[in-house]
Amino acid sequence: MPSSGFDGPWTFSPTTLTNEFYRLLLNEKWQWRKWDGPKQLEDKSTKSLMMLPTDMVLVQDKKFKPWVQKYADDKELFFKDFSEVVNRLFELGVPPSQFGETILFKKLEEQS
Repeated sequence: MPSSGFDGPWTFSPTTLTNEFYRLLLNEKWQWRKWDGPKQLEDKSTKSLMMLPTDMVLVQDKKFKPWVQKYADDKELFFKDFSEVVNRLFELGVPPSQFGETILFKKLEEQS
């Protein structure tokens, strides 16, 4: 599978589900990364994190920024909303074009 060409993690704990992405997006200083790859930003303090231009739009847009702030401030709200969306995606299934057939996931109460 080809990669996107972007380099680096969004957070210091990329394998753990947290609201760190939103906190870093708001509180960290970001600068354009100077390299030969696709346009992306890096954090000014460690230069080890990355954000995409589309990530930065979330804090620049007046409709999205309040949500970034809410999720940065309230980990439980982020977990609640995230779990509802992921649950809905699982209920809808995985499209057949990628895996040959639609894969549907049962809710816990539907599993025997």
